[in-house]
Amino acid sequence: MSPGAKRLDELTGKQKAAILVIALGQEASIKLLKHLSEEEIESITLEIASFRNVSSELQEKVFEEFYNLMIARDYLAQGGMEYARSLLDEALGSQKTDEILGKLSTFLRVAPFDFLKRTDKEQLISYIQTEHPQTISLILAFLEPKDAAELLSRLPQEIQPEVAQRLATMDRTSPEIVREVERVIEQKVSAVVTSELAVAGGVQDLVEVLSLVDRSTEKGIMESLEDRDPELADEIRRLMFVFEDIRTLDDRTVQRVLQEIPDKKDLAIALRGVSDDVKNKILRNMSKRAAATLQEDMDYMGPMRLKDVEDAQQRIVEVIRKLEESGDIIIERGGEAQYI
Repeated sequence: MSPGAKRLDELTGKQKAAILVIALGQEASIKLLKHLSEEEIESITLEIASFRNVSSELQEKVFEEFYNLMIARDYLAQGGMEYARSLLDEALGSQKTDEILGKLSTFLRVAPFDFLKRTDKEQLISYIQTEHPQTISLILAFLEPKDAAELLSRLPQEIQPEVAQRLATMDRTSPEIVREVERVIEQKVSAVVTSELAVAGGVQDLVEVLSLVDRSTEKGIMESLEDRDPELADEIRRLMFVFEDIRTLDDRTVQRVLQEIPDKKDLAIALRGVSDDVKNKILRNMSKRAAATLQEDMDYMGPMRLKDVEDAQQRIVEVIRKLEESGDIIIERGGEAQYI
């Protein structure tokens, strides 16, 4: 069967794009192609070349689908999925609306709770702080770490640790549960986005969030987690600051850390395989003699087991963590540093 004889639902996306280009005509097509990559233009051109004929009826159907998708996308941007659905239902009927929104959701890959990006933070806090901690943690899991950190910081202190714990221990959540939570929040903020689900949450998500909150919020949550789940708290601490993050410290802080490392051999071992940025940060904060000695130790050191290197790095990270907890050094996080 030639492409010209195909039904609309038998065409691939590339074939539809090619037919749209044909239907638009030369002048409009040139403007459209300017917004595509070379690879996309090549693919569409090959499809155009493969067509022997395209009926005016098929061109009209492709053009109509494209038009409806763009209208639906505009509605979605203005007021969310339910707003788009209500307007499209009235104009096209429920069956056609389901078809269009299904294609559009796949095309845009809309993430769960994407509508919250357009929601006022003050209103959102007032809406979600009375929800169950599991519900709140699910919402945070789908937000950008920066937004999740802001919300976590502004939740009542008594529920912050439990929300943090649930976020860290979350693994996979079924699409049905995600949609149900979205439905509940929809009733409160009058906007919702349905989606395919999702792997979200986990220790790494919580680490990203905690690295952005202010120090007092982080400290309060970690102290409570120590009582609730010491193993989880320890895992989070190991991920909060990694050895390579030394390159982000200021020179005075690095010098203070170097003074407190009990076994200088740990430095030579820890620097195996790290980036030049980390090595140079440490070497330039040592005396010339100490730097030369360290470089010599690294040059003459034989092969090391990866575990030994990681253990040495972790011992140095522990030194950094203790210095921060005692207030001897400050590691900036969650925006501007605060000094007392």
